[in-house]
Amino acid sequence: MTRLATETCHRKNGAVSSFKLTDLNSVFQPVGPRLPCSPLNTTRSQTTADPSPFLPPGMNAAVRAVVRMGIYVGAKVYFIHEGYQGMVDGGDNIKEATWESVSSMLQVGGTVIGSARCKEFRSREGRLRAAHNLVKRSITNLCVIGGDGSLTGANLFREEWSSLLDELRQQGLIDEEAARSNSELHIVGMVGSIDNDFCGTDMTIGTDSALHRIIEVVDAIMTTAQSHQRTFVLEVMGRHCGYLALVSALACGADWVFIPEMPPEDGWEDSMCQKLSESRSRGSRLNIIIVAEGAMDRHGRPVTSDRVKDLVVRCLGFDTRVTILGHVQRGGTPSAFDRILASRMGVEAVLALLEASATTPACVVSLVGNQAVRLPLMECVQMTQEVQKAMDEKKFDEAVRLRGRSFENNLSTYRLLSYRKSSFNVAVLNVGAPAAGMNAAVRAAVRVGITEGHKMFAVSDGFEGFYKGQIKEIKWGDVGGWTGQGGSLLGTKRTLPGKHLDKIAEQMRIHNINALLVIGGFEAYVGLLELSSARDRHSELCVPMVMVPATVSNNIPGSDLKQTSVSAVARSLTRCCQSASGTKRRVFIIETMGGYCGYLATVGGLAAGADTVYIYEEPFDIRDLQANVEHLTQKMKTSIQRGLVLRNENSNENFTTDFVYQLYTEEGRGVFDCRKNILGHMQQGGAPSPFDRNFGTKVAAKAIQWITRTLTDSYKGGRVFANSEDTACLLGMRQTSVSVQHHRIPKEQWWLKLRPLMKILAKYKTSYDVSDSGQLEHVTRVRPRESNTTSAI
Repeated sequence: MTRLATETCHRKNGAVSSFKLTDLNSVFQPVGPRLPCSPLNTTRSQTTADPSPFLPPGMNAAVRAVVRMGIYVGAKVYFIHEGYQGMVDGGDNIKEATWESVSSMLQVGGTVIGSARCKEFRSREGRLRAAHNLVKRSITNLCVIGGDGSLTGANLFREEWSSLLDELRQQGLIDEEAARSNSELHIVGMVGSIDNDFCGTDMTIGTDSALHRIIEVVDAIMTTAQSHQRTFVLEVMGRHCGYLALVSALACGADWVFIPEMPPEDGWEDSMCQKLSESRSRGSRLNIIIVAEGAMDRHGRPVTSDRVKDLVVRCLGFDTRVTILGHVQRGGTPSAFDRILASRMGVEAVLALLEASATTPACVVSLVGNQAVRLPLMECVQMTQEVQKAMDEKKFDEAVRLRGRSFENNLSTYRLLSYRKSSFNVAVLNVGAPAAGMNAAVRAAVRVGITEGHKMFAVSDGFEGFYKGQIKEIKWGDVGGWTGQGGSLLGTKRTLPGKHLDKIAEQMRIHNINALLVIGGFEAYVGLLELSSARDRHSELCVPMVMVPATVSNNIPGSDLKQTSVSAVARSLTRCCQSASGTKRRVFIIETMGGYCGYLATVGGLAAGADTVYIYEEPFDIRDLQANVEHLTQKMKTSIQRGLVLRNENSNENFTTDFVYQLYTEEGRGVFDCRKNILGHMQQGGAPSPFDRNFGTKVAAKAIQWITRTLTDSYKGGRVFANSEDTACLLGMRQTSVSVQHHRIPKEQWWLKLRPLMKILAKYKTSYDVSDSGQLEHVTRVRPRESNTTSAI
């Protein structure tokens, strides 16, 4: 018999959950890359604790995923309350967890199993007591959620495990059989830190939620700053890592940012004041400066928010205020991104523990692109320490490189947003339905285009405005404040250009347009196809053309991830669940947008803890509907007396939302009642999330850089001429062949792999594809230059 435990901590704090696996061999038979799993019945227990204000949002989602995945594969799961302190003290701090005990945790910040600093665990005596408490319960596997300090402590605990057992046996606290049966300790880590300061992962649990808190404050401040023509200096967390400051600066269009990894050059005071003054001279009524709490200059002197404020007041005389966000960045409801990230990491951590052997090093589950990967824990910790060493030695370029490709890309995009003279003419337009982040993409395109040396033109109302001549030059100051605006300020329509090619070619000749940047959804994709296909008939269309995907449906081929409304859906679903908390035995039937693509429904359902999600890509019939009703009926017999069912708007032409609602109402009569809600166009509205702002900014900047390179290559004989296939491209998150099937659905959709995970966490009997799991990778120390992430249209 093998037993398993998981633990969650944060740096010096610790919040632990644990679980015991019974009879591994009977659960995992060698049946190929898919693991058939059946959940075990468990007894209920109470496992509540006050959440710690020092822990990042999203940790509860990780705990929930670990517990439910552990139970699902036949594990007996334990909570270890108060982190390492609870593991040292033992007793009631280590309690069995059940399926119901992690219900309604997704939307709660902090950690419900508590956290505490633990000096005892730093000593061998404390770790000896912790080992004794684990051995008494036959726990030999730990999942630790925390920062590099907690993870380093867990690895030391693992290295000492054999000697700790020997010492316990010599003291007579355990017998020979207990030492033999608990001879190995396996550890898997998940990183929980709002600073995103752990190397080896693109994003840590809690970072996106912290960005939400920062952007909410910045958006509120910008209204008063604009009204009073003020300058605001915002101090955000980041004592040793400037990720929050850097990304929030991109997401809100800040005028200046200070981060520890890249101190400003000598003379920065004059440069900053000149930039602020130029911004005001171009018509801006406000300035935003963001300072990471650990920022310093090239000589090691701290760059504080008060120092920056005094400088602005002294040199420019601007009315300046300071806002220090403090611990508000750590609190609040976790974002949809963090809930999904933590859920995926939790499931992957369980699989990693089950597959661990005596020779397997302690690993950490990381996010690279959109894939969960396993990396050796100490390699990541060592690289994280090397970043600080490089900063101490003033090797700042090295520190930025060690932070990883994501950090480098953010920094390079920020550096692009400066002012320079113009040359080529580039037109920007939005096409299709509005999507969050469109305005951020337009702003970045305009300013980076000016930086790259182009004259930028804005086209109103998509291709319809194009052929009608609604084209005008757009300048640097015209896009000020666009980053946080929802919808499309340029205007957007679904009109395709096919019937108006002559007029569009004429407008391109009149305005001497040398390149096109189209931001939009599937209509933008089809429109660019029509334009590129007409090049042989209209020489004016022989210019570089590039598309930036922006759609709530996430259905553009050639790109794994686009700007979506997952956050809006998750917020709405969370409110529905909260409204049901006071009314027992209630099921919500929710319809989401997405056309024939089920991405929005699936990922929104995973973020909100849905029981069932109906999508077009996964056909269903009346038997499936009946099985889902029976599943909810059984659920109502437990302490979790509420349900959530999502339906993609075009999932089935016969089983409409009304039909599903009426079926559930009738079949659930006397057991539960139902409520129906169609989210509709509210999913397209509202302020864009930090992810959408940052993603739109970075992708648009890359699109303009691609245009610049292609214009240079295509400029011959005093004119631009580009008619090859690779001069009409779609910019995405990965390079791929473009393939589309019916109903605007790409043939390859990575997110479909999340469907079994969602079903497992809802306690359905299903199988989970682990063909991509089990591979322990290594940290890439010198990352190759990112290749052009474009696909020919």
